[in-house]
Amino acid sequence: MTINNIMVFDIETVPDVDAGRRIYGLDGLDDEAAAQAMFKLRMEKTGREFLAHHLQCIVAISVVFRHGEHCKVWSLGDESSPEQDLIQRFFDGLDRYTPTLVTWNGSGFDLPVIHYRSLLHSIAAPRYWEIGESDQSFRYNNYLNRFQWRHTDLMDVLAGYQMRASAPLDEVATLLGFPGKMGMSGAKVWDTYLEGDIRAIRDYCETDVLNTYLVYLRFELIRGHLTQDAYAQECQLVRDTLLASDKPALLEFNDAWKQD
Repeated sequence: MTINNIMVFDIETVPDVDAGRRIYGLDGLDDEAAAQAMFKLRMEKTGREFLAHHLQCIVAISVVFRHGEHCKVWSLGDESSPEQDLIQRFFDGLDRYTPTLVTWNGSGFDLPVIHYRSLLHSIAAPRYWEIGESDQSFRYNNYLNRFQWRHTDLMDVLAGYQMRASAPLDEVATLLGFPGKMGMSGAKVWDTYLEGDIRAIRDYCETDVLNTYLVYLRFELIRGHLTQDAYAQECQLVRDTLLASDKPALLEFNDAWKQD
C-alpha cells in the first residue's frame, strides 16, 4: 500500500477573552487581565489553568498534506487571517479532497474546539458532519466516530483508547528519533501571541504536525500498510519537502531529525 490523501493537522489556541468578558462579566479588563482572570477561575474550578474547549480561540491551523506524488507543509491563511477564515479553509480542504484526517489528541481537543468555533462563526461543513445520510460510504467510516479510520487520532489509537495509557507527542516523537518540541511549547503560545509573534506560533504548529506525520508513518509501518522500503521512501519525501523549503523553521526541523 501507499500513503495518499492524508491530512495531518494541529491547532494552536489562545484564550477567547471576548467570550470571557461576556460569560464572566470581565468588562473593563484588557486582554491580558481578562485572560488572567479566566485562568484564575479555571484553576479554582479544576485545579489547572487550561481553559475549557469553548473558551479557546484558534490562532493557527497547520497541515501536512500527502496527496498524489507530493507532500506539503504549511499553515492555513496568513499571519493576519481571522479565526473564521482559518476554520473555513480547513473545511474547504475537507470538502475538496475528503482526506483521512490524522491528529494527536484531535478527538480530545482540536476537533471539539473547531466544533465550538464553527458554531460561533456559523461555518457550514456538511462533508465533515456527514454520517451516511447523504453518502452511504460515510455510514461506517466518518470523521465523527471514534473507532473508525477517516479520522485517526494517533494518541487515542496507540493508547488503546485508554486515557491512562496516553503519552505526549513530544516524548513519543523523541523516542522514535524525530525532533519533538523545538524551543517552544503550547504553554508559551499565549505569551508569544501577546508579543504579536504569530509567525513563531505558526512555525511551532508546523513542527507539531510534522512530528505527528512521522509518527503516523511509523504507525502505518507497524500496521503492515507500508513495507520497510515504502516507509523509507515516505520519510525521504518529507526530507525532500523540508529541504526544498525556504522556511528556516522547516530546515531546522530537518537538521534536528536524526537519520534512521
